[in-house]
This record gives sequence, C-alpha cells and structure tokens, in this order.
Amino acid sequence: MGEKIVGIDTAVFVYLIQKHPLYGKAAEGVLRSVQEGRYRAVFSVIGMIEILTGAKQDRNRVLAGRYREFFRQFPNLDVIGITGEAIVEIASDLRARYRLTTPDAIHIATAIDAGANTFITNDRALKKVKEIKIQMLG
Repeated sequence: MGEKIVGIDTAVFVYLIQKHPLYGKAAEGVLRSVQEGRYRAVFSVIGMIEILTGAKQDRNRVLAGRYREFFRQFPNLDVIGITGEAIVEIASDLRARYRLTTPDAIHIATAIDAGANTFITNDRALKKVKEIKIQMLG
C-alpha cells in the first residue's frame, strides 16, 4: 500500500489561520497530521488565490507574504497548479455531473489527479461527489 494522500479544501486552512471558534481545533488536528507526516496533502493553487485575495483587498502585503511563506514551508503539502489536461477534464466532468462551482471542481479534480482518496472540506454541498471520499471537517 502506498502513501496516503488527502486533498484539502481552502476552508480548512482559513479555519486554522483565523482560529475559527467552531472549526479551528479540527482544522489544526488535520493539518498537524499532515505536518507530522501521517499523510501527504495536496492543495490546489486556486486555494492560494482564495486566501491571498483577502489580504490583498486589505492592501496588507505583509499578511500576503506570511501566507505565501506559510504554504511554501508547510511540510508534506503540495500546492498544485492547473498544469495539464487531466485536471481540466476531471473538473469539467465534476461540474457537468454535480453542478459544482469551478473552484470546487478544480479543488476536487486536483486531489483526484494527485491520487488522493479523501477530500477534506466543510462544504456539505460537496458530499454528493462520488469519485472521491468527501470527509467533513466539522
């Protein structure tokens, strides 16, 4: 059996970074498991766009830089871009089948393409996806 890989949705990182009162501890537990190497995680570059947007809207270059560094140094995490046709094909299939938003479809397609068998999110609307196990954070 190979290395266990999980896909992680943006909200998990947001909950950790913002110390969310309801989901912050759960997010911390998931991400600690990644840091400690219990499994490898993949995260779509779309999530980086989502996270950096708030800091940039606030014109907070320091915070945006901290976010970039956070992801650069996070152990056992691969931030994956949309570099090939596979992610495009999987994402468009998911959008057509489940009427997902483009970002959600790209997040899940990235995880599937990277060989993940689980996608961790807190978006209950994604539970309808059958191509990968959807695990709710909270």
